[in-house]
Amino acid sequence: MLKIGDIEMKNQVVLAPMAGVCNPAFRLIAKEFGTGLVCAEMVSDKAIIHGNKRTREMLFVDEREKPLSLQIFGGDRESLVKAAKVVDQETNADIIDINMGCPVPKVTKCDAGARWLLDPNKIYEMVSAVVESVSKPVTVKMRIGWDSEHIYAVENARAVERAGGQAVSVHGRTREQLYTGHANWDIIKEVKEAVSIPVIGNGDVVTPEDARRMLDLTHCDGVMIGRGALGNPWMLYRTIEYLQTGKLLPDPSPEEKIRIAILHMDRLVALKGEAVAVREMRKHLAWYLKGLKDSARIKDVIMEETKRDDMVRILDQFVSQLHMVENEGPSTNAASLATVAQ
Repeated sequence: MLKIGDIEMKNQVVLAPMAGVCNPAFRLIAKEFGTGLVCAEMVSDKAIIHGNKRTREMLFVDEREKPLSLQIFGGDRESLVKAAKVVDQETNADIIDINMGCPVPKVTKCDAGARWLLDPNKIYEMVSAVVESVSKPVTVKMRIGWDSEHIYAVENARAVERAGGQAVSVHGRTREQLYTGHANWDIIKEVKEAVSIPVIGNGDVVTPEDARRMLDLTHCDGVMIGRGALGNPWMLYRTIEYLQTGKLLPDPSPEEKIRIAILHMDRLVALKGEAVAVREMRKHLAWYLKGLKDSARIKDVIMEETKRDDMVRILDQFVSQLHMVENEGPSTNAASLATVAQ
Protein backbone atom coordinates (compact mmCIF):
# COMPACT_ATOMS: atom_id res chain seq x y z
CA MET A 1 0.00 0.00 0.00
CA LEU A 2 0.96 3.62 -0.43
CA LYS A 3 2.53 5.09 2.71
CA ILE A 4 3.71 8.69 3.15
CA GLY A 5 5.60 9.26 6.37
CA ASP A 6 3.57 7.41 8.97
CA ILE A 7 0.30 7.86 7.06
CA GLU A 8 -0.84 4.68 5.35
CA MET A 9 -3.46 4.81 2.60
CA LYS A 10 -5.91 1.97 2.09
CA ASN A 11 -5.05 1.76 -1.62
CA GLN A 12 -2.84 3.25 -4.33
CA VAL A 13 -5.38 5.64 -5.87
CA VAL A 14 -4.91 9.38 -5.33
CA LEU A 15 -7.18 12.25 -6.41
CA ALA A 16 -5.12 15.02 -8.02
CA PRO A 17 -5.27 18.58 -6.60
CA MET A 18 -7.24 20.22 -9.42
CA ALA A 19 -7.82 23.98 -9.16
CA GLY A 20 -11.50 24.94 -9.11
CA VAL A 21 -12.53 21.32 -8.62
CA CYS A 22 -11.06 19.77 -5.49
CA ASN A 23 -13.05 21.56 -2.81
CA PRO A 24 -14.63 19.59 0.08
CA ALA A 25 -17.80 18.89 -1.93
CA PHE A 26 -15.99 16.89 -4.61
CA ARG A 27 -13.23 15.56 -2.37
CA LEU A 28 -15.77 13.95 -0.05
CA ILE A 29 -17.43 12.20 -2.97
CA ALA A 30 -14.02 10.93 -4.07
CA LYS A 31 -13.38 9.63 -0.57
CA GLU A 32 -16.79 7.95 -0.44
CA PHE A 33 -15.89 6.27 -3.72
CA GLY A 34 -12.91 4.71 -1.93
CA THR A 35 -9.99 6.96 -2.89
CA GLY A 36 -6.93 6.28 -0.75
CA LEU A 37 -5.73 9.89 -0.64
CA VAL A 38 -7.48 13.09 -1.73
CA CYS A 39 -5.61 16.31 -2.48
CA ALA A 40 -7.02 19.80 -2.03
CA GLU A 41 -6.66 22.45 -4.74
CA MET A 42 -3.56 24.59 -4.43
CA VAL A 43 -3.57 27.73 -2.27
CA SER A 44 -1.20 30.67 -2.52
CA ASP A 45 1.24 31.08 0.37
CA LYS A 46 0.63 34.83 0.49
CA ALA A 47 -3.14 34.34 0.53
CA ILE A 48 -2.76 31.99 3.50
CA ILE A 49 -0.60 34.49 5.37
CA HIS A 50 -3.03 37.34 4.73
CA GLY A 51 -5.78 35.07 5.97
CA ASN A 52 -8.73 36.33 3.95
CA LYS A 53 -12.06 34.57 4.42
CA ARG A 54 -12.12 32.77 1.07
CA THR A 55 -8.61 31.39 1.60
CA ARG A 56 -9.44 30.16 5.08
CA GLU A 57 -12.44 28.38 3.61
CA MET A 58 -10.11 26.67 1.13
CA LEU A 59 -8.12 25.30 4.07
CA PHE A 60 -11.19 23.60 5.59
CA VAL A 61 -10.91 19.82 5.86
CA ASP A 62 -13.89 17.60 6.66
CA GLU A 63 -12.79 14.77 8.96
CA ARG A 64 -14.47 12.31 6.59
CA GLU A 65 -12.00 13.27 3.83
CA LYS A 66 -8.91 12.14 5.68
CA PRO A 67 -6.22 11.26 4.90
CA LEU A 68 -5.91 14.49 2.94
CA SER A 69 -3.06 16.44 1.38
CA LEU A 70 -3.30 20.24 1.31
CA GLN A 71 -1.26 21.90 -1.44
CA ILE A 72 0.47 25.28 -1.23
CA PHE A 73 2.53 27.25 -3.74
CA GLY A 74 4.85 30.22 -3.67
CA GLY A 75 8.23 31.50 -4.80
CA ASP A 76 9.51 33.21 -1.66
CA ARG A 77 11.04 31.01 1.02
CA GLU A 78 9.93 33.08 3.99
CA SER A 79 6.29 33.31 2.93
CA LEU A 80 6.17 29.64 1.90
CA VAL A 81 7.43 28.59 5.31
CA LYS A 82 4.92 30.84 7.07
CA ALA A 83 2.09 29.38 5.01
CA ALA A 84 3.27 25.84 5.69
CA LYS A 85 3.25 26.57 9.42
CA VAL A 86 -0.37 27.72 9.18
CA VAL A 87 -1.35 24.49 7.44
CA ASP A 88 0.69 22.49 9.93
CA GLN A 89 -0.64 24.11 13.09
CA GLU A 90 -4.10 25.39 12.19
CA THR A 91 -5.61 22.74 9.89
CA ASN A 92 -6.33 19.04 10.24
CA ALA A 93 -4.75 18.15 6.89
CA ASP A 94 -2.48 15.12 7.08
CA ILE A 95 0.12 16.09 4.48
CA ILE A 96 1.55 19.39 3.21
CA ASP A 97 2.16 19.28 -0.54
CA ILE A 98 4.24 21.86 -2.40
CA ASN A 99 3.27 22.62 -5.99
CA MET A 100 6.07 22.77 -8.52
CA GLY A 101 4.04 21.78 -11.53
CA CYS A 102 1.47 24.51 -12.17
CA PRO A 103 2.18 25.82 -15.69
CA VAL A 104 0.05 28.99 -15.77
CA PRO A 105 1.99 32.24 -16.30
CA LYS A 106 0.50 34.10 -13.32
CA VAL A 107 2.07 31.43 -11.09
CA THR A 108 5.38 30.87 -12.88
CA LYS A 109 5.98 34.64 -13.14
CA CYS A 110 6.01 34.69 -9.34
CA ASP A 111 8.88 32.19 -9.40
CA ALA A 112 6.48 29.51 -8.21
CA GLY A 113 4.87 26.34 -9.55
CA ALA A 114 6.62 24.87 -12.59
CA ARG A 115 9.30 27.58 -12.49
CA TRP A 116 11.13 25.51 -9.87
CA LEU A 117 11.65 22.74 -12.42
CA LEU A 118 14.64 24.65 -13.82
CA ASP A 119 16.58 24.71 -10.55
CA PRO A 120 17.16 21.62 -8.39
CA ASN A 121 19.11 23.76 -5.92
CA LYS A 122 16.10 25.99 -5.30
CA ILE A 123 13.94 22.91 -4.85
CA TYR A 124 16.30 21.64 -2.17
CA GLU A 125 16.44 25.04 -0.47
CA MET A 126 12.67 25.59 -0.43
CA VAL A 127 11.60 22.05 0.49
CA SER A 128 14.19 21.70 3.25
CA ALA A 129 13.11 25.04 4.76
CA VAL A 130 9.50 23.84 4.90
CA VAL A 131 10.40 20.38 6.21
CA GLU A 132 12.41 21.92 9.07
CA SER A 133 9.49 24.16 10.05
CA VAL A 134 6.59 21.69 10.24
CA SER A 135 5.73 18.38 11.84
CA LYS A 136 3.47 17.01 9.10
CA PRO A 137 4.95 15.07 6.16
CA VAL A 138 5.94 17.28 3.23
CA THR A 139 5.53 16.11 -0.36
CA VAL A 140 6.00 17.70 -3.78
CA LYS A 141 3.96 17.52 -6.98
CA MET A 142 6.00 18.26 -10.07
CA ARG A 143 6.14 17.89 -13.84
CA ILE A 144 8.97 16.11 -15.63
CA GLY A 145 10.48 19.39 -16.83
CA TRP A 146 10.07 22.94 -18.06
CA ASP A 147 10.23 21.99 -21.76
CA SER A 148 11.70 19.25 -23.93
CA GLU A 149 15.17 20.82 -23.58
CA HIS A 150 15.02 21.06 -19.79
CA ILE A 151 13.89 17.78 -18.26
CA TYR A 152 15.44 17.48 -14.80
CA ALA A 153 12.90 15.12 -13.26
CA VAL A 154 15.46 12.78 -11.71
CA GLU A 155 17.63 15.59 -10.33
CA ASN A 156 14.58 17.41 -9.00
CA ALA A 157 13.16 14.32 -7.30
CA ARG A 158 16.53 13.61 -5.71
CA ALA A 159 16.59 17.19 -4.42
CA VAL A 160 13.15 16.65 -2.86
CA GLU A 161 14.38 13.46 -1.18
CA ARG A 162 17.59 15.07 0.14
CA ALA A 163 15.53 17.95 1.52
CA GLY A 164 13.41 15.56 3.58
CA GLY A 165 10.37 15.30 1.32
CA GLN A 166 8.37 12.20 2.08
CA ALA A 167 7.00 11.55 -1.44
CA VAL A 168 6.90 13.02 -4.92
CA SER A 169 4.09 13.02 -7.47
CA VAL A 170 5.26 13.22 -11.08
CA HIS A 171 3.08 14.42 -13.95
CA GLY A 172 4.61 13.00 -17.10
CA ARG A 173 4.35 16.24 -19.10
CA THR A 174 6.52 19.34 -19.31
CA ARG A 175 5.29 22.81 -18.50
CA GLU A 176 5.46 23.62 -22.21
CA GLN A 177 3.01 20.80 -22.99
CA LEU A 178 0.41 22.05 -20.52
CA TYR A 179 -2.21 19.27 -20.90
CA THR A 180 -1.56 18.42 -24.55
CA GLY A 181 0.30 15.54 -26.14
CA HIS A 182 1.14 12.41 -24.19
CA ALA A 183 2.50 11.90 -20.70
CA ASN A 184 5.96 10.33 -20.64
CA TRP A 185 5.69 7.39 -18.26
CA ASP A 186 9.28 6.32 -18.98
CA ILE A 187 10.55 9.37 -17.09
CA ILE A 188 8.26 8.56 -14.17
CA LYS A 189 9.93 5.13 -14.15
CA GLU A 190 13.37 6.81 -14.11
CA VAL A 191 12.33 8.88 -11.10
CA LYS A 192 11.07 5.79 -9.28
CA GLU A 193 14.40 4.06 -9.88
CA ALA A 194 16.35 7.11 -8.68
CA VAL A 195 14.77 7.72 -5.27
CA SER A 196 13.70 5.65 -2.28
CA ILE A 197 10.72 7.81 -1.24
CA PRO A 198 7.27 6.93 -2.67
CA VAL A 199 6.62 8.08 -6.22
CA ILE A 200 3.07 8.72 -7.43
CA GLY A 201 2.54 8.66 -11.18
CA ASN A 202 0.24 11.14 -12.91
CA GLY A 203 -0.86 11.78 -16.48
CA ASP A 204 -3.05 10.02 -19.06
CA VAL A 205 -4.76 7.75 -16.54
CA VAL A 206 -8.37 7.84 -17.76
CA THR A 207 -9.36 4.18 -17.41
CA PRO A 208 -8.68 1.51 -14.79
CA GLU A 209 -6.58 -0.32 -17.37
CA ASP A 210 -4.40 2.81 -17.74
CA ALA A 211 -3.72 2.74 -14.02
CA ARG A 212 -2.66 -0.90 -14.16
CA ARG A 213 -0.35 -0.22 -17.11
CA MET A 214 1.23 2.75 -15.35
CA LEU A 215 1.96 0.70 -12.23
CA ASP A 216 3.33 -2.18 -14.26
CA LEU A 217 5.55 0.03 -16.42
CA THR A 218 6.87 2.50 -13.86
CA HIS A 219 6.60 0.45 -10.63
CA CYS A 220 5.44 3.67 -8.96
CA ASP A 221 3.81 3.48 -5.55
CA GLY A 222 0.55 5.20 -6.39
CA VAL A 223 -1.54 6.44 -9.29
CA MET A 224 -2.86 10.00 -9.31
CA ILE A 225 -6.09 10.58 -11.23
CA GLY A 226 -7.06 14.09 -12.28
CA ARG A 227 -9.07 14.94 -15.39
CA GLY A 228 -10.23 11.33 -15.69
CA ALA A 229 -12.35 11.86 -12.57
CA LEU A 230 -14.08 15.05 -13.73
CA GLY A 231 -17.80 14.31 -13.61
CA ASN A 232 -16.73 10.69 -13.23
CA PRO A 233 -15.83 9.75 -9.64
CA TRP A 234 -16.77 6.19 -10.64
CA MET A 235 -13.40 6.11 -12.38
CA LEU A 236 -11.85 6.16 -8.91
CA TYR A 237 -13.65 3.17 -7.41
CA ARG A 238 -13.57 1.23 -10.68
CA THR A 239 -9.78 1.70 -10.69
CA ILE A 240 -9.46 0.60 -7.07
CA GLU A 241 -11.49 -2.54 -7.78
CA TYR A 242 -9.54 -3.31 -10.94
CA LEU A 243 -6.16 -2.91 -9.24
CA GLN A 244 -7.19 -5.07 -6.31
CA THR A 245 -9.17 -7.85 -8.03
CA GLY A 246 -8.73 -7.49 -11.80
CA LYS A 247 -12.50 -7.05 -12.10
CA LEU A 248 -13.73 -4.26 -14.37
CA LEU A 249 -16.96 -2.87 -12.96
CA PRO A 250 -19.60 -1.47 -15.36
CA ASP A 251 -20.07 2.23 -15.98
CA PRO A 252 -22.78 3.91 -13.89
CA SER A 253 -26.36 4.23 -15.13
CA PRO A 254 -27.71 7.68 -16.11
CA GLU A 255 -29.78 7.68 -12.89
CA GLU A 256 -26.67 7.08 -10.80
CA LYS A 257 -24.75 9.79 -12.62
CA ILE A 258 -27.48 12.35 -12.02
CA ARG A 259 -27.94 11.27 -8.39
CA ILE A 260 -24.29 11.92 -7.61
CA ALA A 261 -24.30 15.15 -9.63
CA ILE A 262 -27.17 16.45 -7.48
CA LEU A 263 -25.42 15.32 -4.30
CA HIS A 264 -22.32 17.19 -5.49
CA MET A 265 -24.39 20.32 -6.15
CA ASP A 266 -26.14 20.17 -2.78
CA ARG A 267 -22.81 19.90 -0.98
CA LEU A 268 -21.55 22.89 -2.94
CA VAL A 269 -24.69 24.83 -1.95
CA ALA A 270 -24.03 24.03 1.71
CA LEU A 271 -20.42 25.11 1.28
CA LYS A 272 -20.78 28.27 -0.81
CA GLY A 273 -24.45 29.23 -0.98
CA GLU A 274 -26.89 28.65 -3.82
CA ALA A 275 -25.87 31.46 -6.17
CA VAL A 276 -22.15 30.61 -6.24
CA ALA A 277 -22.69 26.86 -6.10
CA VAL A 278 -25.13 26.64 -9.01
CA ARG A 279 -22.92 28.82 -11.17
CA GLU A 280 -19.86 26.72 -10.30
CA MET A 281 -21.78 23.49 -10.82
CA ARG A 282 -22.51 24.23 -14.49
CA LYS A 283 -19.08 23.04 -15.63
CA HIS A 284 -19.33 19.95 -13.42
CA LEU A 285 -22.72 19.04 -14.87
CA ALA A 286 -21.30 19.25 -18.38
CA TRP A 287 -18.75 16.66 -17.25
CA TYR A 288 -21.34 14.47 -15.52
CA LEU A 289 -23.54 14.51 -18.63
CA LYS A 290 -20.70 13.64 -20.97
CA GLY A 291 -21.40 10.41 -22.81
CA LEU A 292 -25.13 10.33 -21.98
CA LYS A 293 -27.37 10.10 -25.04
CA ASP A 294 -28.60 13.47 -26.33
CA SER A 295 -27.20 15.35 -23.32
CA ALA A 296 -26.18 18.19 -25.63
CA ARG A 297 -29.86 19.16 -25.75
CA ILE A 298 -29.90 20.26 -22.12
CA LYS A 299 -26.35 21.53 -21.62
CA ASP A 300 -27.19 24.95 -23.05
CA VAL A 301 -30.20 25.21 -20.74
CA ILE A 302 -28.13 24.24 -17.70
CA MET A 303 -25.60 26.96 -18.48
CA GLU A 304 -28.32 29.57 -17.96
CA GLU A 305 -29.76 28.21 -14.70
CA THR A 306 -29.27 30.03 -11.40
CA LYS A 307 -31.51 28.03 -9.03
CA ARG A 308 -30.80 24.66 -7.48
CA ASP A 309 -34.38 23.37 -7.73
CA ASP A 310 -34.66 24.32 -11.39
CA MET A 311 -31.40 22.51 -12.11
CA VAL A 312 -32.68 19.38 -10.35
CA ARG A 313 -35.96 19.53 -12.27
CA ILE A 314 -34.13 19.67 -15.60
CA LEU A 315 -31.86 16.77 -14.67
CA ASP A 316 -34.67 14.58 -13.35
CA GLN A 317 -36.74 15.26 -16.46
CA PHE A 318 -33.77 14.40 -18.65
CA VAL A 319 -33.39 10.99 -17.01
CA SER A 320 -37.13 10.33 -17.25
CA GLN A 321 -37.10 11.15 -20.95
CA LEU A 322 -34.15 8.81 -21.48
CA HIS A 323 -36.26 6.00 -20.01
CA MET A 324 -39.17 6.95 -22.20
CA VAL A 325 -36.95 6.77 -25.28
CA GLU A 326 -35.63 3.36 -24.26
CA ASN A 327 -39.14 2.02 -23.71
CA GLU A 328 -40.79 3.55 -26.77
CA GLY A 329 -37.99 3.08 -29.24
CA PRO A 330 -35.73 5.39 -31.28
CA SER A 331 -38.55 6.88 -33.34
CA THR A 332 -39.64 8.96 -30.33
CA ASN A 333 -36.12 10.06 -29.49
CA ALA A 334 -36.11 13.62 -30.84
CA ALA A 335 -39.63 14.53 -29.77
CA SER A 336 -39.25 13.17 -26.23
CA LEU A 337 -35.87 14.70 -25.45
CA ALA A 338 -36.74 18.05 -26.96
CA THR A 339 -39.23 18.64 -24.13
CA VAL A 340 -36.44 18.64 -21.57
CA ALA A 341 -35.04 21.89 -22.88
CA GLN A 342 -38.36 23.69 -22.84
